[in-house]
Parts: sequence; structure tokens; C-alpha cells
Amino acid sequence: MRRWLAVGAAGALALGVAACGDDSKDSGGGGGGDLSGDIAIDGSSTVFPFAQAAAEQFQAENPNVKITVGQSGTGGGFEKFCAGETDISDASRPIKDDEEVPICKKNGVKYQEIQVANDGIAVVTNKELTIDCMTTDELKKLWATGDAKTYKDASSKLPAEKVSLFGPGTDSGTFDFFTDEINGEEGKTRKDYQPSEDDNVLVQGVEGDTNGLGYFGFSFYEQNQDKLNLVGVDDGKGCVKPSSETIQDGSYKPLSRPIFMYPSEKALAEPQVKAFMDYILANQTEIAETAKIVPMTPEQQKKSDSDLKSAEGGAGS
Repeated sequence: MRRWLAVGAAGALALGVAACGDDSKDSGGGGGGDLSGDIAIDGSSTVFPFAQAAAEQFQAENPNVKITVGQSGTGGGFEKFCAGETDISDASRPIKDDEEVPICKKNGVKYQEIQVANDGIAVVTNKELTIDCMTTDELKKLWATGDAKTYKDASSKLPAEKVSLFGPGTDSGTFDFFTDEINGEEGKTRKDYQPSEDDNVLVQGVEGDTNGLGYFGFSFYEQNQDKLNLVGVDDGKGCVKPSSETIQDGSYKPLSRPIFMYPSEKALAEPQVKAFMDYILANQTEIAETAKIVPMTPEQQKKSDSDLKSAEGGAGS
């Protein structure tokens, strides 16, 4: 058993939110220290660093609000959210119309999709497995079925080393997005890889296996770039590596995407939740930079501001 398997997946992280109560600071509705209550967040491991950073910065304004941030995966997060167990669901893909929307509707959970940042899925290898670029076709040959036993089986220009793959589990929005964009069908993937809903576990898996290759949210590469080799992706128009610039301008294709928070209408009627969401959008650039996630463009910010205002109106705010 590889040593990485000894690393436990991170569970829900409880963040006690505290604050200095500086009313003179433009906090985007931070509350000035007058707020109290709880906020329960769960979902995408990709959005987790952003949500965690937002909660930690929000604590500079609100000593009596307690925020819990979990990372059970996008699918796992929506399962809890649609059951009414959480206030905000983090997601690295839109909610599924055919599966998750009907459950939320059945349980009377109304919500609003709010983009909060951008992300690119990073393809990485162990430092000793020197692969600089892969085409989308090569990635498909590697991931869609179990036929490729060595990397050379996917392309003659790749190393003749035995394939050892690490990727998100089936509850992950990153899994859904990658399989759809690369393998041509959401959920279609080879089975003989090491899955985890915790991107930190995937990082350690690739780092600890000289033949390791994996994929996960770009922020986790950013946090561990000294331990990993970043692979460029060629969609037919030349090789591009993910960066803040290539993700934000969309040139990192097809693995760039928006990431979201879904607050429920019921939760937005609570002052502490409304203030938290207002704070996030007012400070999204700083939060994203802290979390090493790519911030929204001005156009995206404008739409998110409008979407949240509409949702808060629907919540009777």
C-alpha cells in the first residue's frame, strides 16, 4: 500500500468566526461585529480553500458567527444541501437538472447559483515523470478506458512507464467536468485508478509515486508546485498550461471553468448568511488570491452581484 493512503481525507473544518468590528472598513456588508449565529457550508474540495479563506477573513468583522466548512465533494455537498442540512453548497459544476434539482424541489429548498471565482483543472505528474504536454486525445486514451497500461500506449512520444493514476471520486464536480470534457461522457472513466474526494490526498499520491499522474483543481497545484510537474494541455490549437491568466481569459481549453456557491433562500433570510455572501462578492479578488484561486473578471463579478441581489430580494431581504 502506497504511503499516501495513510493520509486521511480532511473532514469538515469548523471555523470559529471572530471579528474586530471595524465599521470604517468597506467590508461589503460584513456586519461590523453585530452579527451572531451559524453558517453551515459543504461541498466541492476545489471551492473549499476559497470558502475557508472567506470565513477566516470574515472573522475579522464578526466575533459571534460560527462557520463550518466541509469538503464532501460537489455531489456530496448537494446531497446535504437539498436535504436542508447546510446553508451554502460549494460546487465546481452547476447543480444537475436531472438528479439534484428535483430533490431540492421535493424538499422545498430554493436557492441561487452564484459564481464566486474561476478554476482550471490541473494535470500533473510526479517530478520524475517528465511529461511536458498532452493532447486531449492522449488524455482520453489514458483515462477513458483501462486499455493504456503504460503512458506510451496513449502516445509513442510518452514514457514507457507503467500507468499509475490519481483522480477525484465520483462525488466530485471535478470528476464530472473532466470526464465530460476529456472522455466525452460524464462519469465515463477507467476504474483502475486511485480515487479520493480530498485533493490533498491526490497531491500526496502523485508526489509519492514516481509514475504518478493525476488531475485536480488548479489551486492545489499552486499550493504544491514545488512537489509536482505541471502538464500542459493541447486541444488542437497548441499546448497551454493553466495559470491565472490562461484560466481567466479561457485560453486554457477545455479545462477552465467557473466555480460556485449556492446559498439557500431560507439561509439568505438570516442576517449572518446574507452578510457573508455580500462580503464574499465585495472581497472576491482578495479572497481568491489568498486561496490561490483565480478571481472573477469584472463582467463575471457584475453578473454575480446581480444574481445575489435578486436572490436576497427573493429571501425577503
